[in-house]
Amino acid sequence: MRNGRTGTTMFASALALAVALTAGCTSSGGARNPAAAPRSQGPVAKVAISPADGTKKVAPDAGVSVKVTDGKVARLAVADSKGREVSGAVGTDGTWRPKWPLRPSTAYTVSAQVTGTDGKEVTTQAKFTTLKPKRALESGMSPLDGEKVGVGMPVQLLLSRSVTGKEERAAIERALVVEMSEPVEGAWSWVSDREVQFRPREYWPTGEKVKVVAHLAGVRAGEGVWGTKDRSLSFTVGAKHITKVNARTHEAEVSDGDKVVKTIPVSLGRPGDDSYSGTMIAQEKAADIIMDSATTGHPGEYRIPTKWNVRMTYSGTFFHAAPWSTGAQGNSNVSHGCVNASPANARWFFEFTQRGDIIQVSGTSRKLRFGNGPTPWAKSWDDWLAGSALGKPVNGG
Repeated sequence: MRNGRTGTTMFASALALAVALTAGCTSSGGARNPAAAPRSQGPVAKVAISPADGTKKVAPDAGVSVKVTDGKVARLAVADSKGREVSGAVGTDGTWRPKWPLRPSTAYTVSAQVTGTDGKEVTTQAKFTTLKPKRALESGMSPLDGEKVGVGMPVQLLLSRSVTGKEERAAIERALVVEMSEPVEGAWSWVSDREVQFRPREYWPTGEKVKVVAHLAGVRAGEGVWGTKDRSLSFTVGAKHITKVNARTHEAEVSDGDKVVKTIPVSLGRPGDDSYSGTMIAQEKAADIIMDSATTGHPGEYRIPTKWNVRMTYSGTFFHAAPWSTGAQGNSNVSHGCVNASPANARWFFEFTQRGDIIQVSGTSRKLRFGNGPTPWAKSWDDWLAGSALGKPVNGG
């Protein structure tokens, strides 16, 4: 068998049988070939973004939610059409909300990067557009950007529409940021449906630098009413000027810091035209004005050009030059409610005074009405704080 032809034939037959048996083992479901086996894929993350891709008329104060199946969010970003990323954070409810409301009539892109339970990363995007307001809320601010003001100057935010709801007022207050070089306690307070003011608890420190930013774009101010523009201003606080006007002594005592720098003889309102008593501020200055009694409801009584005018109330109280009453200045009250001084003293006061300087009047029977001009110091701190929709002070660190 080993050497003959028959032996060779039998060996070949045995080899063929062995191959056949091996093949039979493979096809019958025994041990598989590792190279041919498919890999286990595991679950793949599925992502759903709200607002959904292509959504129009999204409310600017809406949040963004990302629902993930078989994975978790690794990164979420929201950017406008110019690629500028919007600052925001995910809250405890799992919804991402912007730090400040989104802008109306603006396109945004949400990019969600998700890590699946299989370790793979999935990136999904959705684009949406915020609504166009039916009615826009416009605004103005005071003091002027870059202005140097007195220690009593409030910040005024003036609105084009009435805001009456507490929730809407609170939303506006939350959108207002006050930054100070020397943090002091202050608060916003609504003085009317269209005006909210900020004042410190005490007078501003001299040298204070203040920046105010109103993030009003996207703020809901009522049914169909949305803010459309942000506003900002910066100002500095000048020297501490306080003028004390006494109707009984007929004098105005002017202080610079803690030092009295001038005492001015004055004449205040005559009986029946009494001047207001209270703490006012220098609201504006004008070198020349025509005083017309028609503006106070008494047409024809007087119409006089005056110089060196410092306004104290909306209703028309001024500290101004009155050469016709110099004989009464320092001894009697003969004016129509203003504080009269000689031309030389009035000019000195005009040039000395900054907008926002404190002017305190005492000794009259007529009390200053809150809201007759920027009059934040006509209220106690507690009463001022009560006018805030948030009901809490601000510390502008």
